[in-house]
Amino acid sequence: MLNRVILIGRLTRDPELRYTPSGVANTTFTLAVDRPFTNQSGEREADFIPVVTWRQLAETCANYLRKGRLAAVEGRIQIRNYENNEGKRVYVTEIIADNVRFLESANQSNGSNRSNSSNSNDPFVDDGKPIDIKDDDLPF
Repeated sequence: MLNRVILIGRLTRDPELRYTPSGVANTTFTLAVDRPFTNQSGEREADFIPVVTWRQLAETCANYLRKGRLAAVEGRIQIRNYENNEGKRVYVTEIIADNVRFLESANQSNGSNRSNSSNSNDPFVDDGKPIDIKDDDLPF
C-alpha cells in the first residue's frame, strides 16, 4: 500500500500553532495549489488543501512560513470523521506533512520582481554577456 502526496502551493493564511495537553506542537495551514488547466472563462482555478504538521516541524513552520509564501509539502492523506453538535457525521480530508520545504526566502514577497534583487555574489548576474576569461584560467 502507498499513501504519498507531494504538493507545491502558496499559504492562504499564516500557520496556526497549537499544543496538545501533553505539550506536543501541531500547526495547521491551508495550501492553495493551482490546477493544471483553465476554466471556461480562461482563468486558472486552485484547490485549497488543509495541511497539518507535528512536533519540531510544526514549530518551524509557525516560525518561518507566512501567508503567500511558496512551499512544498510532502506527506500522506488522512481522512477522519466526527459527529458535530447537530449529530451529523462530518468528514475531514487533510494532508499530514512529514516534510515541508520553504521555496522562497523570507525577504522575497509574493509580488516582487526577482530580477531587481541585486546580489553581488551571483556569478550569472551578467547572463548573456561575454565573460572575460583567459584559457589559462580554465581547468580543462
